[in-house]
Amino acid sequence: MTYPHNLAPTNLPILSAIAERWSPIAFSPRTIEPEKIATVFEAARWAPSSFNEQPWRYVYALKEDEEERTRLESLLSEGNAWAKEAGLLLISFAKKTFARNGKENMHFLHDLGCATGFLALQLPSLGLIGHQMAGFDRDHANGVLGVPDDFLPGSMMAIGYPGDPTVLPPALQERGKAPRVRRPQSEFAFRGKWTAR
Repeated sequence: MTYPHNLAPTNLPILSAIAERWSPIAFSPRTIEPEKIATVFEAARWAPSSFNEQPWRYVYALKEDEEERTRLESLLSEGNAWAKEAGLLLISFAKKTFARNGKENMHFLHDLGCATGFLALQLPSLGLIGHQMAGFDRDHANGVLGVPDDFLPGSMMAIGYPGDPTVLPPALQERGKAPRVRRPQSEFAFRGKWTAR
């Protein structure tokens, strides 16, 4: 299977790692090499965070980790059943309070998003794809995975090698062919003062 490219149609040149990142849903069950898994988490490790707190945590399981994988898969929503084919499933968590003083960390979700973004940007260089999902059982994730209550679930993510999109149901195949679109900068970047749109 060749690596699927769906470059972002940017208005200006951006880093290739950003332009190449996208979220396909056809995964191969192929095993991911340990050094690639370590590299993915090393990318997340070097994300910036408030006071260098690094509040992110990831619980993951490989396809061959039967018991652990069953726990993660049990949290997937029905609409994300396609993610079971991915070589690696993970759920991200972030600590709501600072470790050094127990005070509320107002930036814990921002920092988690940044770390997961770094992780996602690393994938294409390794020949891997990733797809983040909101469709999972957030209410039971901590209990099922033994995560302390001071950590809030962020997103679930399927990571793996590209698979054959023609094995997906027709609606998912069409979803994968849809054009990549984003809001124009004028809708989110305001110089000096907020401008209603």
